[in-house]
Amino acid sequence: MDLKSLIDQPSKLPTVPRVTQRVIASFGSEDVTLAEIAELIEADPVLSARLLRLANSSYFQVSRSIETVDDAIRILGMAMVRQIVLAGGLMGSYANISGMDLHQFWTYSLYTACTARWLAEHSDGNRDLAFTLGLMHGIGQLHLHSVAPAAAVALDQQAHVLSPARLRCETDSLGFTYLDVTAALAGVWNFPQSLAEPMQQVADPLSAATFSREAATVHLGSWHARNTILETPAQEIHAQYPHAVGVRLGINPGWVLPHFLTLNNADTPQIPALHELSHGLDEMLN
Repeated sequence: MDLKSLIDQPSKLPTVPRVTQRVIASFGSEDVTLAEIAELIEADPVLSARLLRLANSSYFQVSRSIETVDDAIRILGMAMVRQIVLAGGLMGSYANISGMDLHQFWTYSLYTACTARWLAEHSDGNRDLAFTLGLMHGIGQLHLHSVAPAAAVALDQQAHVLSPARLRCETDSLGFTYLDVTAALAGVWNFPQSLAEPMQQVADPLSAATFSREAATVHLGSWHARNTILETPAQEIHAQYPHAVGVRLGINPGWVLPHFLTLNNADTPQIPALHELSHGLDEMLN
């Protein structure tokens, strides 16, 4: 099996809902209006309900009840709405994947997205792009389990899907990784280049011809989310920290490893616990 054969199976590619396709197209458009997006979303009752739940969640701390899609878009902002539509559409497309803990997977994806956005805020990155990349980067893992279940099960027996050893196992066994699958799917689904290009760099952001700060934040974000969910021992966390990526971003490791702080960088911000950072946004997973 090679990457091309995995993707070139139209009958096995999930159908992305029309509203999701239209919203993906809007990423590269300067002309799309709030009213047009609202009209698309209102035609999808499930998506409308998800949007309203999120707008009324504790994350946005709105003092009144949000009752219309139009109001929800104004509260959430266009960037967040696009992210919700993308997540909802792809979650629905991969709703029945055997052999995976989907709640854990999407929690990991949300934690990665929240960490990447937090890092982008502290390293002059694009926070909305970092969040979207973080939320979407693992879709290739779902596609592998859907289209090539036997190969995925064999890999699962070697390493958990969130294990730091997973990428190496996939490379050795398949010649590519789930991140390569995600990048290929981004092309099939016509994601804009601003999203598809950095998606290809998440695994190794330092080797790309043009450095993407957002890909680097997702690289660090996935590392932190994985350790949080798997409850990695502190000693292993310290040993595995991607120092070179952090240095390239100009981020002191004290953001997540407090023992690295000294008197010279004592004011380095430290990331909140991920269940706190994502509190309210978990409505996206329901």
